Amino acid sequence: QVQLVESGGGLVQAGDSLRLSCAASGRTFSSIAMGWFRQVPGKERELVVAIGRSGGSTYAADSVKGRFTISRDNAKNTVYLQMNSLKPEDTAVYYCAARVAFTTVVVTTGYNYWGQGTQVTVAS
Repeated sequence: QVQLVESGGGLVQAGDSLRLSCAASGRTFSSIAMGWFRQVPGKERELVVAIGRSGGSTYAADSVKGRFTISRDNAKNTVYLQMNSLKPEDTAVYYCAARVAFTTVVVTTGYNYWGQGTQVTVAS
């Protein structure tokens, strides 16, 4: 089992930056791949960014490429989502997710552990 606890959401203005954190426990952190998903009411949860278990391989959805960055600190069992140049359409509940990984390459499917979610609201 992996337990995930997010923090850092809130209300910001368009163009602002925000950093989300997700602390993991329950399994050796370097054995799990991590991702950030987001969801708005009436839509499916979508993968925003992901990072491989060593941190050397990452993925970003086209909608956030160049603005959002995922990173991880394996010594602190924490993954971060740095969000810059925020837009109103980035408003969503953001979820930290994890899955056991058998490769250091980033994975974009099969996430089966989830945090409770944190609201990010971007005002225009």
